[in-house]
Amino acid sequence: MFTHIHIYTHTETYTEREREREREMGEGKGSSLVHLLVIVLSLVAFGFAIAAERRRSTGTLHEDKITNQTYCVYHSDVATGYGVGGFLFLLSSESLLMGVTKCMCFGRPLAPGGNRAWTIIYFMASWATFLVAEACLIAGAKSNAYHTKYRNMIYADFSCETLRKGVFIAGAVFVVATMVLNVYYYMYFTKATTQPARKTGSTVGMTGKV
Repeated sequence: MFTHIHIYTHTETYTEREREREREMGEGKGSSLVHLLVIVLSLVAFGFAIAAERRRSTGTLHEDKITNQTYCVYHSDVATGYGVGGFLFLLSSESLLMGVTKCMCFGRPLAPGGNRAWTIIYFMASWATFLVAEACLIAGAKSNAYHTKYRNMIYADFSCETLRKGVFIAGAVFVVATMVLNVYYYMYFTKATTQPARKTGSTVGMTGKV
């Protein structure tokens, strides 16, 4: 009489595989939501920057007949509000992403490999473009709010000081660059943090005779 005994050892069970799939699906949905929010907030900031450029305050010289002084009369100052709005929406987008990823330093460790390298590259690049975009928007808003005061035409001719063309446009360009870099940063960050560990499996067969 022969008795065959087979013993199989697996490092991963069927239930564990199912749990892993459910976890990956949940993270996929969360990743899509974060991407969507980052893109929407950034596009709103971009829209505000474009609107601010188109509505820059302009001034015209007027002369006071009584005091013989000239002064500037400015049009609507709405561009300042648009610039501040773009600044805040881009800040919200960046804060959201950094909160989700915990600035890449305080959350789950990144798995070694190419994904981690690209995550670091996009992280640094996105911060650089973000700072430039915010600087353009807030500087443009501040400069646009400046109004030239009374000046005497007896001493020198002058023109009404206004914001240079292109400041808000530069901000808008860097807003789009920040958005694109953030999307890639989060994509590679997700890959680097959810990359499965190497799985091994072994099958041990034993046969005994009686």
